[in-house]
Amino acid sequence: MDILITGGNGLLGHHVVSALQDRGDSVRVLVLPGEEAPWLQERGVEVHRGDIRRPETLVTPMHGADAVLHLAGMMGVWRPMEDYHAVNVTGTENVCRAALAQGARVVHVSSWTVYGMALGRPAHEDFPLNPFPEPYAVTKAAGDVLVQRMIAKDGLPAVIIRPGTFFGPGDRLHFGRMADRLRAGKGVIVGSGDNVLPFVYVTDVVQGLLLALDRERALGQAYNITSDRPLTQRQLLHAIAHEIGASPPRVHLPYRALYAAGYAAERLAMLTRSQRQPVVTRLGVKLFGTDNRHAVDKARRELGYRPWVALREGVHLASAWYGTPAAPPVLAVGR
Repeated sequence: MDILITGGNGLLGHHVVSALQDRGDSVRVLVLPGEEAPWLQERGVEVHRGDIRRPETLVTPMHGADAVLHLAGMMGVWRPMEDYHAVNVTGTENVCRAALAQGARVVHVSSWTVYGMALGRPAHEDFPLNPFPEPYAVTKAAGDVLVQRMIAKDGLPAVIIRPGTFFGPGDRLHFGRMADRLRAGKGVIVGSGDNVLPFVYVTDVVQGLLLALDRERALGQAYNITSDRPLTQRQLLHAIAHEIGASPPRVHLPYRALYAAGYAAERLAMLTRSQRQPVVTRLGVKLFGTDNRHAVDKARRELGYRPWVALREGVHLASAWYGTPAAPPVLAVGR
């Protein structure tokens, strides 16, 4: 199969490219014009320069592709809503329309955040989308709805994957930040720490993407892809601390007080037009301080999805990379 990957230079892309090549697929990757990606060339991957915000740059990369894995998205940066919308919504539409013109299958990576947080029960795929009012979640939900609409109205052959927060070797955004804070002795627990966090090891997300790519019955459907054995906030932070040789967090900060601090910090950043993300944000507090569970029954039943990597084992693998960050990512393959 000839597959185009958007956003293939990121954490998930690193693991997806390797998995596709290992099974014999032909891989091409769309990379931003100014982005460095020597590892792709070393692996013999066909690299195309382009930007999903500019549809004319998608024509050549898409030509002849059987499928596109749409991983590209804006996240983890302190940018205004319009910037997020240009990538996560308009960019997604551009990719889908280019794929539709080519007749290529689309596997769109959405997010668990489209459901909202602290729902009180595990979210299933038919739950209404009610994202927390911040740029990433709002625009990922809008992109999700856009793909659903194109499936229904335009006959787009697409599958939507809603992964948990994935981590693994090479992850500076989630695992790296948590490990850095713990190593610096700045780790804290939001609230009691008994709430479940929606984390999943990166190769389990890769498994879900490949199943969505291969299964015909997946077309037109949305699937949650996450761990079926989640850890609580306390368990995850203690596991990371143990693996990297740091002291586990002992300080508990009240959820409501920290949430209020996040609101104040965000308002200050907006008033001063700061380009830096505040140290504490409402989203971060809500992510770590509330209970968020997602059902994978549908993915099990229809795709044959089985989470392979227990989160504690994932922490061990990510910690091995964290101890030697210059080393190439360690891949945990499925069994």
